[in-house]
Amino acid sequence: MDKKNLKMFRDLLLKKKAEFQKGIQHIADDALKTSGRDAAGDLSAYSLHMADVATDNYDREFSRGVADKEQAVVHRIDTAIDKIEEGTYGNCELCEKKIAVVRLKVVPYAELCVPCQEKQEKKKR
Repeated sequence: MDKKNLKMFRDLLLKKKAEFQKGIQHIADDALKTSGRDAAGDLSAYSLHMADVATDNYDREFSRGVADKEQAVVHRIDTAIDKIEEGTYGNCELCEKKIAVVRLKVVPYAELCVPCQEKQEKKKR
């Protein structure tokens, strides 16, 4: 891959990373750092209903799951940036063939080419 494309992909990866980190921070600010009472806007000294507490707990766990998945993508982005530095960016991790530029434009942190990705997804079913 030429230097111009590598710079374009590096910039794209850094932009995506910033977007994911902003999303993770938003989740942390909204769901993980506030108590159930604060999140509900309840400033009274009365206890919350059990169903409200359960809903709040579910929402926090759901948000934590989303944040974990987004953090995994950030890790994949970091790996892709490292590959640019190493000169191995754009190679499929399984078959070692080039990943199509069209695919990389959509998913710049893709680790597999389309045929290998399809094989992996079939295995998971």
